[in-house]
Amino acid sequence: MTARFKLPFFLALLSTLILSACSGSQTNEEASSSLPYLGRHEYVEKTVDNQTKVDTLYHQVADFQFVDQDSSLVTPSTFEGKIYIADFFFTSCPTICPVMKTQMLRVYETYKGNEQVAFLSHTIDPEYDTVALLHDYAERLGVSSNQWHFVTGEKEDIYDIGLNSYMVTAMEDEEEPGGFIHSGAFILVDKDRHIRGMYDGTDKDKVDLLIKHIDMLLKENNKNREEA
Repeated sequence: MTARFKLPFFLALLSTLILSACSGSQTNEEASSSLPYLGRHEYVEKTVDNQTKVDTLYHQVADFQFVDQDSSLVTPSTFEGKIYIADFFFTSCPTICPVMKTQMLRVYETYKGNEQVAFLSHTIDPEYDTVALLHDYAERLGVSSNQWHFVTGEKEDIYDIGLNSYMVTAMEDEEEPGGFIHSGAFILVDKDRHIRGMYDGTDKDKVDLLIKHIDMLLKENNKNREEA
């Protein structure tokens, strides 16, 4: 017999508050050997041998389908077995995007050619950021399209996955510079599509912490492979 129940609202709110405060709590995570699972959890009761046990279901990134700078389809299967770092940006962004891309390039250079690490950048201005423009943008950065995907798609799909899967702000806002508002977060996603960390992509120290946490996830993956 299996029964499923969701967290009460106040616990979901607590998860959100923890997520909002994650950048402040991650200092303590440096001393830990395992990264937290961010987002809302669900618990599933199972009856095994007449005993009730509880499994935890962690928040996962939902299915998606976008197109990258090479006109290639990008889906969760693109990142199968890999860690990836996601963010949201737009090429004409007059504020934080240039700083974010400089910091993301540091992470890219650290793991350049590592087949276990990938990058996923979503434009939030798909009407302006065409595939051709994203291709030129990636070429100017000098990155490999096999490892770093700059994706576009339906505006509603991009905003929805930002809010509901990655739990960040990404939307149009006429009052903001450039006409959009978006988070500057770099989101660390493990091979099972769980969010394991969020980092201020404009803060060098936080991006240094991201690099440490990627190393931790790589060790976790290798350990799981050895035990499988």
